Amino acid sequence: MQIQENVPLAPFTTLGVGGPARFFVEALSAEEVLEAVAFAKSNHAPLFVLGGGSNLLVSDAGWPGLVLKVAIAGINHRHGHGTAYFDVGAGESWDDFVAIVVQHHCAGIECLSGIPGSVGGTPVQNVGAYGQEVSETIGTVATLDLQTGQEEEFEKEDCGFGYRTSVFNTSARGRYVILRVTFALVHDGEARIGYGDLQKHFAGLERKPTVAEVRAAVLEIRASKAMLIRPGDEDSKSAGSFFKNPVLSEAEFEVLQKKAAARGLEIPSYPALASQRKVPAAWLVEHSGFAKGYSTGHVGISRKHALAIVNRGGATAAEIVRFKDEIQQRVEEPWGVRLEMEPVMVGFGAVASR
Repeated sequence: MQIQENVPLAPFTTLGVGGPARFFVEALSAEEVLEAVAFAKSNHAPLFVLGGGSNLLVSDAGWPGLVLKVAIAGINHRHGHGTAYFDVGAGESWDDFVAIVVQHHCAGIECLSGIPGSVGGTPVQNVGAYGQEVSETIGTVATLDLQTGQEEEFEKEDCGFGYRTSVFNTSARGRYVILRVTFALVHDGEARIGYGDLQKHFAGLERKPTVAEVRAAVLEIRASKAMLIRPGDEDSKSAGSFFKNPVLSEAEFEVLQKKAAARGLEIPSYPALASQRKVPAAWLVEHSGFAKGYSTGHVGISRKHALAIVNRGGATAAEIVRFKDEIQQRVEEPWGVRLEMEPVMVGFGAVASR
């Protein structure tokens, strides 16, 4: 295992911003993860665990301790009674894994095609898109407990999954390093097309689409919104959706509805948990003065998706934070809703974040 020093972190993120890591190491096994953790402790270096870098905003100062990039590889699968079980290393590319699952004619994560990042990052935020979430198919999550130095396996029920949350980014934030994830998928299962964009895409099809067709459709839709990482596409130099869709109580939603009606507008919403409504953050952003393609300095909003803050070239993390703050303020003032950001902020202040 090779410890590097003063390694720029911007190339490891899809936003392409951020300063250097004081120390940097890539771990190819659970044993190397343990070795890296021991190095961080012995050098009193704060530890940050890096996955695919697709959901991060790294400060211009970088990270003052050790950045541990988990690169554990390997995909093993077995079939049993209509279920296909895949055991996947945390360092595997998420979309490459989805492609393999689809090639095996398995259903359960086809709508999550095209999402950048690594497999190990998906349980942390309970990644979801187009009507699916990883929590629906995760069986177990194998971790290293940084407090005890022991490996610990979480069953799905122990992961505390919610909308973009889990124990790994809430109550146990920073305690565990994810090593492997096991998924239970349906062999020859029916693809899901409950999401509006997918229903529109397959309108007129007189049969049910295959998982391969749904994957292709999702990739096409994501590309149309610059939500695929493509070299040369300025609009895809982002961290994906920068803000979470607000989940409101019925009372809060009624207040928001009245504010929209006073402006002659009707706000879209979707059912969330019991007695709650999910409101599109993109609608709030666009109706607060930020049109697609809006730019200020080196940062802006994607020309194809109002939730993607993009690096137009040469942007700093400080510029992105200022722009993020401006959007939050201009949404909250008229609508009374505070948008929460999705990306993890790394190296901002003394507190380690995950």
